[in-house]
Amino acid sequence: MSDIEQKSQKIQKLFQEEKAFEFMKKLNKQFPKAEIYLVGGMVRDIILGRESKDYDFVVRNVELDKLQKFLEKFGRVDLVGKVFGVLKFMPKDWSGEAIDIALPRTEHAFLTGGYKDFDVRFDAQLPLEKDLERRDFTINALAWDIKNQKLIDHFAGLGDIEAKIIKTVGAPSERLKEDYSRILRGLRFACELGFTIEPQTWQTILKLVQQINDQNDNDDYIVPRETVAKELIKAFVANPVKAFALYEQSQAFDILMLEIMKMKGCIQPENFHSEGDVWTHTKLSLEKLSSREFTEKFGQEKPSAQLIFGLLFHDTGKPYTIKTPENDGVERIQFYEHDNTGALLALQVCHRLKLSSLGGELHVDCDYVSWLVKKHMLAMHAIVEEMKDTTIEKYFFNPRVPGDDLMKLIYADILATIPKDGKMDTSNFEKLEARIEKLKKLGKTKKELPKEILDGYEIMKKFNFKPGPKIGELKEALREEQLSGRIKTKEEAWGFLEKFVKK
Repeated sequence: MSDIEQKSQKIQKLFQEEKAFEFMKKLNKQFPKAEIYLVGGMVRDIILGRESKDYDFVVRNVELDKLQKFLEKFGRVDLVGKVFGVLKFMPKDWSGEAIDIALPRTEHAFLTGGYKDFDVRFDAQLPLEKDLERRDFTINALAWDIKNQKLIDHFAGLGDIEAKIIKTVGAPSERLKEDYSRILRGLRFACELGFTIEPQTWQTILKLVQQINDQNDNDDYIVPRETVAKELIKAFVANPVKAFALYEQSQAFDILMLEIMKMKGCIQPENFHSEGDVWTHTKLSLEKLSSREFTEKFGQEKPSAQLIFGLLFHDTGKPYTIKTPENDGVERIQFYEHDNTGALLALQVCHRLKLSSLGGELHVDCDYVSWLVKKHMLAMHAIVEEMKDTTIEKYFFNPRVPGDDLMKLIYADILATIPKDGKMDTSNFEKLEARIEKLKKLGKTKKELPKEILDGYEIMKKFNFKPGPKIGELKEALREEQLSGRIKTKEEAWGFLEKFVKK
């Protein structure tokens, strides 16, 4: 039995064993001429052996109103997409995302490049091939005929999957001009699947990529920034290094994040950065996320979207702050305040591209990313031995900031910083790590430290103080003593504060 036959059996088995899909048998019984097809990404992913939750079905030979009434017997039907011939269906006892069940559709693009600028028409009698030919890439134009248990491949998508190729359905120019967001979708699929974009499709991407920033008469982007954010984040989360390369090669960085491109050719002192310019260092830091050293330190858990974008932006401030002996009369190449400058740039780009618009594991908090960039030099700037325990707590035990990601970013940055002698200096990181581990032993869990012995209200009442900076000063001093292990009880705390107040 061929691999494809095995995968085909897996598709059919899915519908035979999944209780939520029992409605299909009853649909065929009530409408004998009905044809039901699983289409798009789910078919592709099952063939590739990838997990997927993206269920899309096309149903022929059943009118929309009749289909809706039938489905309502087996679950909840959302009418959001009804005008396009699409029903959002949640079967009873179904825990996944809503299932798209649609009639065959055709789309006539107005050729503005906007992803919603289509005249969509649905027709229960429309041949399936007409529905599939409107799709973006051949690998997404596959269908599985549930009744006849066979794979339908009108556009050679199966061959492109086997060849690991991203190719448009039909002429690339026509397909991408219909919806410019498909340019970024192509880059994203290449990153997610590890595929190559075929030459004609790639050349068309290079010709059209600048259209991503086109605006309509209302000065709105034709490709909404939320759509840009979705494709950008998905690409970088799937494969940071490949995404970095593809966004450079396609000129998508030039169009969307010119700040990133300024790192190219920004020289660094060779005695600290023999790996090359800021661009090369940034690329190497992204590579280090999957390195043996990094995974041994932090495990196999997939890097968060915030960590990836924190690394992407961590040195963007260097081209804006560089001073050289030749141009500025300094003794050596300097980047003073590049962390603060980079933090501001990261915040601006994140807001401009609406990177916070996604939820779940793809959520990127703009303030957090900016904070990561701002603090990425912590182990370099601070004398770790002299850092207060309350400072360690503020950065690495604070539920409001991503302290774990900060440690990972610092470490990836260090691994990508290669001195001229080739000996990376991880001593400050290890000292910081030891300080954090020491504090972890104080708490019941490794993520929570002991609660404060006294709160601000108790201190104000005891000493008859009004709210103000003095209370914060007393709380911090007391907390430092508590975290150091010198104070463990309320009696000891009051004794310390009485002496402190008298100073």
